[in-house]
This record gives sequence, structure tokens and C-alpha cells, in this order.
Amino acid sequence: MYGSGRPRPGAGRGRAVTDDRKTQLAQNLAQVEERISAACAKAGRPRDEVTLIVVTKTYPASDVRLLAELGVRLVAENRDQEAAPKAAECGDLSLTWHFVGQLQTNKVRSVAGYAGVVQSVDRARLVTALSKEAVRAERELGCLIQVALDAEAGERGERGGVAPDGVEALAETIAGAEGLRLDGVMTVAPLAGPYAGRELAAFERLMEMSSDLRVLHPAANMVSAGMSADLEDAVAAGATHVRVGTAVLGVRPRLR
Repeated sequence: MYGSGRPRPGAGRGRAVTDDRKTQLAQNLAQVEERISAACAKAGRPRDEVTLIVVTKTYPASDVRLLAELGVRLVAENRDQEAAPKAAECGDLSLTWHFVGQLQTNKVRSVAGYAGVVQSVDRARLVTALSKEAVRAERELGCLIQVALDAEAGERGERGGVAPDGVEALAETIAGAEGLRLDGVMTVAPLAGPYAGRELAAFERLMEMSSDLRVLHPAANMVSAGMSADLEDAVAAGATHVRVGTAVLGVRPRLR
């Protein structure tokens, strides 16, 4: 029907919408870049010490493609049922996918197929499952220990994560697991406990634990902390990676 070379009805409008979205994302990325650069300058840190990871959860693969066109190479997701098809759809792009959500062992095989880094490792059973699937897929998975600063000794946090007293033992388990690489630590600013509302103090505590970890595991130097609302505190504390979603992609649509 449209073999005459004439554009399909609405094709121009679709292109305009895509161009508008790309412009919006470019502007948002530039604003986030300004924030990170200013925070680095204030902290006396070189800008290249901090890496941006864009959290694309609830947004379509089309946005991931636009971000890739704008130079983004690290993207993060927190739900496998959304991440797996999105990663497959974007399989032709040069991206590293970070999994940042609570991970159930029955989702590990899927996650191990596309994620380059799992930032939410918080228990030995999960390490065992990740190791098995990494070996099966003939891949090496980077692992961050998610630290729960709201958790009592021996417990897990409300939003996942191992209590600070469990970090050392979990690090040894990861370091000894085939197919896994111990990359460092991650945290989410806690909503309860002694660090609630004290983001800078929380991230400084994470840095202390990172320093302790690097005594035994020098290569585990990644510190993932800070999101759209508190990235400046994370940079001030010494984070190497910030996870930014809303400030780049906009206010998230509600999940149905």
C-alpha cells in the first residue's frame, strides 16, 4: 500500500516525538553532568572518578536506545521481568546492564544471561546461585555487596542488603566463587535506623567499609551510592558510581 515511496501517515509525527524525547534526555543528562561535576569540584575530586549509571526501570527500550545514542553505556534495572526483554531488545547495543534490585534465586538464571554486574548481592545462597549460572553461561559476573545500614547484626535490611557485620564473610564467599568477581559495595540511603535522613553520614560509613574491604580485596574498589536526590552527598563521601533515574528520564510512571 505504501510502496510508492510516500511516507506512512503519522510517520513524521512519530519521528518528531522521538526527536523531542532525545532532546529532553540530552538536556537532563547535561543537567546531571553539571551536578556531578560541581559535586566533584566541591569535594576536590577529579570528575573522572565518578561514573554515571542511568536507571531505566519503568521506561521503554526506545529510551535506552536514545540514551545509547547520547553516549550512555551503563544502565540499571531492578526487576527481571522488565529487564530481561528490554535487554534482549537492546542486544545490539554496546551496553553493560547492572541489576540493582532485590534478587530472588529463581530469577538468577535469567539475570545472569544479560547483567554484567549484580549490585544487590546480600546472602550466601544468592552467591551460590549466581556462581552456578555464571559458569553455565560461560560469563563472569561482577558482584557488589549490598550493605543495609538499617539492619541489625545478622539481619537483612528492609530493602535488601546484608548488615555491616556480615560484609567480610560474604566478601570471602564471593571471592571464592567460580564465575564471580568481587567488585565492591553498594547501599541505598536507609529510611529507618540511625542513618535515616543522614545520607552523607550513611555514604561515609559505606566508604569506611569499602576501605576495610580493600585491605583484603584490593580490586574491590567500586562504591555505588547515591541517586537522583542525593548524588551530591554520595560524591562528597567518595562514591565511584552514582545510580540516577528520575533526574535523567523524568518522574516514573506508576507500575500497574
